[in-house]
Amino acid sequence: MSEASPTPTGKEHSMSAQLSPVVAAHIAAINAGQVDAILATFAPDAFVNDNRREIVGIEAIRRFVEREIVGDHVTMEVQECIDHYGDVIMRARYDGTYDKTNLPPELILTNYFTLRDDKIVGLVIVFNQPSPY
Repeated sequence: MSEASPTPTGKEHSMSAQLSPVVAAHIAAINAGQVDAILATFAPDAFVNDNRREIVGIEAIRRFVEREIVGDHVTMEVQECIDHYGDVIMRARYDGTYDKTNLPPELILTNYFTLRDDKIVGLVIVFNQPSPY
């Protein structure tokens, strides 16, 4: 990856040369459809916010992952990764067998990872729209 790349807004941000190990493991586990490996990337008291739904704690995250990630055969292809003061902002192309009604042909979601002690403690997944600014 280059040192800087335009974002969807055309502004440049520095990009890390590689994903942090826990984020890389998280993506690999999702792409492999491995529930336990996905859960191993999270802290026990982690939270996920997906599509404005709050999923708190490892057991709730397990149910979400089983049904909506592994169950829908979700895959992710990283498009951009930014280290932002120790947090990770990662944009990825998503695919799978989920309901694609009213979604664009190429679905790019932004993942905001909060990491502590090599675990994901917070993950917010957002379908962002381009900004005029």
